[in-house]
Amino acid sequence: MHSFDYILRAGLSTRAGVPQKGAESGGVQESVCYGLGSFSTCVTARYQLALLLLLLDALEIAVERCSVYDPVFSTSECETLRNLGFKVILENEEGKRAVHQPTLFYLMHCGKALYNNLLWRNWNCHDLVNLVVIGNSFLGIQERTLQRELERDYPYLLTATGVCEETALPCSQRFLDVFNDTSLIRFRPESLRQLPASSWTDPEEPQYQHCQDLEIIRNHNT
Repeated sequence: MHSFDYILRAGLSTRAGVPQKGAESGGVQESVCYGLGSFSTCVTARYQLALLLLLLDALEIAVERCSVYDPVFSTSECETLRNLGFKVILENEEGKRAVHQPTLFYLMHCGKALYNNLLWRNWNCHDLVNLVVIGNSFLGIQERTLQRELERDYPYLLTATGVCEETALPCSQRFLDVFNDTSLIRFRPESLRQLPASSWTDPEEPQYQHCQDLEIIRNHNT
């Protein structure tokens, strides 16, 4: 797949803006995948699952160190994922997973609330640098969303867009419906230090009282 080939050509090094391989290099050791979709019924989800497996192999992350969740997973799909070696998350974390070591989040075409929740949960200079996201371009999200909506409902996503480092992943015409608008997103300490100290004080948990399309972000398990 063209996106995967691009990541390989980038060298898989932190100096190139891409995570290093394996634990021995001090690089990404864990991965989390939210919102993959029903791969037994959707060809797009199957392509995205295939790319995830290729990425884990290239980054030398054991499949057993990758956790996956989507409320649409059927019992048989969960069993298939376990047979492949994945760790299936049993409850909806709503994206609120804290990370304390370099972690790859594979979030293909997920909703704004999911990104916003992940950022909120790790909203400090130390933990944000551990986030490596492959998913929708934050800049693209900003361009497609009203400024007042971002300010009201997705403030962490809005702020992060101004300080993150994005590497757009090109995609062939054949896979535009699968991998379009996909970027690799990272945070560097020097960029985060540009934000005023008040940006980090008592970050308020998102509520989404005005949002209708929360996708896998729900107040109950499904």
